[in-house]
Amino acid sequence: MKIALLGLPQSGKKTLFTLLTGREVPEHGNEGESLEGVAPIRDPRVDVLSEIAKPDKTRYAENKVVLCPDVSEGTGRREWLDAARRCDLLCLVVRDFASESVYHPSGSVDADRDRRTLETELLLADLELIEKRLERLAKEKKGGKTPGQAKEEEVLLKCREAVENERGVNSLNLNEEDLGAIRSLNLVTLMPILLIRNVDEDRVGSAEGRGGNVFFISALIEKEIMEMDDPAERDEYLKSLGLESSGLDRLNAAAYDALGLMSFYTMGKDEVRAWTIRKGTLAPAAGGKIHSDIERGFIRVEVIKYDDLTAAGSEAAAKAQGKAHLKGKDYVMEDGDICHFRFNV
Repeated sequence: MKIALLGLPQSGKKTLFTLLTGREVPEHGNEGESLEGVAPIRDPRVDVLSEIAKPDKTRYAENKVVLCPDVSEGTGRREWLDAARRCDLLCLVVRDFASESVYHPSGSVDADRDRRTLETELLLADLELIEKRLERLAKEKKGGKTPGQAKEEEVLLKCREAVENERGVNSLNLNEEDLGAIRSLNLVTLMPILLIRNVDEDRVGSAEGRGGNVFFISALIEKEIMEMDDPAERDEYLKSLGLESSGLDRLNAAAYDALGLMSFYTMGKDEVRAWTIRKGTLAPAAGGKIHSDIERGFIRVEVIKYDDLTAAGSEAAAKAQGKAHLKGKDYVMEDGDICHFRFNV
């Protein structure tokens, strides 16, 4: 899954990108270019399973993070658009911290104004795409419209009306047939959106837990946390701020939730690993995340619930207590399942 970091200049998105991925942003990169990195999701359940299994390797689930070019208000330039459209989630980063050493392109810090600016740019980008496609359909239909073109035009007209009234396309709650008609356009206001407010360090604790699609983080604090090698020192620092976990961990979890994702696990002496699937995924498709042969030759899956395994202390003990269950092709995976797939090809 790809997450786009999108914002105005000096919003802190470059710092967040480096903290999430460990990849430095070139000081003099090519203007208009995007940058991609991988962000491991620090899942505490992986750590617990790894402590139990003592594997050779431990692998977390990962998010791909795309740093989009700066959004330039009112210029009509949208270098960020292509990079954002290729992602699954938009994270709009707005500056909500005061600093005399960091200039603001609008001359003052106003997070709500910047949010509205970004939302307007998204709407304008979609309106431009919709208008162009409607113009092309008008030319194509001179020779007679196909049913597919008629459906696409019908949906696009609904989308245009919504966008012109400053509402994203996602507000229409389109059904699968309607979505299929316009999917190729990759409209950005159809994507799930998470608003990230980069706040002053003294506001993080009071802002935590507000929920919804608004997320509070302090890039300055996250940088300080990342520089601490001692886990106990990090935990103590977080507690002093009134936080249970780092903002980066919470951000990855919020992105997971916004995309309707969850994790299942495989464990053994060679590796403990988290795998990412969408909620509602059937067992064969989940096995296909590991290897296509598992999905193709799926027989059944042995499942132990995370709480059952940790309570028992080991896989062997959980099995002895009757906590391992065999599931078939119609089994809907649940968050935290620990799985051994059986297959034959």
